[in-house]
Amino acid sequence: MVTCKEMRAVVIALHKKGFTGKDIDTSKIAPKSTIYQITKNFKESGSIVVKKALGRPRKSSKCQDRLLKLIQLQDRGTTSTELAQEWQQAGLSASECTVRQRLLEDGLVSRRAAKKPLLSRKNIRDRLIFCKRYRDWTAEDWGKVIFSDESPFQLFGAFGKTLVRRRQVERYHQSCVMPTVKHPETIHVWGCFSAKGVGSLTILPKNTATNKEWYQHILREELLPTIQEQFGDEQCLFQHDGAPCHKAKVITKWLGEQNIDILGPWSGNSPDLNPIENLWSILKRRVDKQKPTNSDQLQALIMQEWAAISQDVAQKLIDIMPGWIAEVLTKKGQHRKY
Repeated sequence: MVTCKEMRAVVIALHKKGFTGKDIDTSKIAPKSTIYQITKNFKESGSIVVKKALGRPRKSSKCQDRLLKLIQLQDRGTTSTELAQEWQQAGLSASECTVRQRLLEDGLVSRRAAKKPLLSRKNIRDRLIFCKRYRDWTAEDWGKVIFSDESPFQLFGAFGKTLVRRRQVERYHQSCVMPTVKHPETIHVWGCFSAKGVGSLTILPKNTATNKEWYQHILREELLPTIQEQFGDEQCLFQHDGAPCHKAKVITKWLGEQNIDILGPWSGNSPDLNPIENLWSILKRRVDKQKPTNSDQLQALIMQEWAAISQDVAQKLIDIMPGWIAEVLTKKGQHRKY
């Protein structure tokens, strides 16, 4: 098989011997246009090596690229169409495709924005105070904390993304769609856990007002038995967020009377510092996987799957607390992934 390089070498060799392009063409080693191009390049460069084509000239300058990047970073939600218009106002007419290519060169890709609680300046300051206070705590220290929270569970409200494997024409096949309803029934639960395992979990009756009276009942009937079962006479800390009913004076007084110390000061809008949020995620995935079809099934599965969560899972969630604290400090109080 004759390669392009070998073919060029033959054409140049014949050219050096005095053969014209027409003479070389009679040998049928290459089309006439190719022969003439090879000899032309040889006369200009003196080499049979073909220079790599430079391609289409770059439409934007480095200065214009920096301007585009600056505009995008000032407002991350600006679309490529809007950016192209901004560029045009700056004197450069470029397509949306060019805009996207320039941003990709800087590592700026278009992705769906993550949904996180709004952090005010006070929230950020409180998060830093909390993390600095507990920055030296080990996993063993965190093992003496009982974490608690409330969480909703929806019927026909699958948690997270639901993936199915289907053929191209089966997008709307009954077995490949996720059923939804306009007003899914929601069940609210309260639960707690520690490194020793899951504690009590209670399902709130419908139309229950989450006030201080309700919360004191939960603490008396659910928290105290968990503390006794998991810690006995050993001292532990109790974590709850800053919901109004949690901070009520009667609740603070009652917890003091029970000799229950509070972990804090807890910052608002900080679910990423509470490992029970990860536990809720695990529980919701397990419940959704079994596809409950009515409220009674949903409640039964919640209780069943909660009881099935092993102490090893709980321990692992507590073990990573020091890393979470360090990450929030590194990010200067901003959100961490959870």
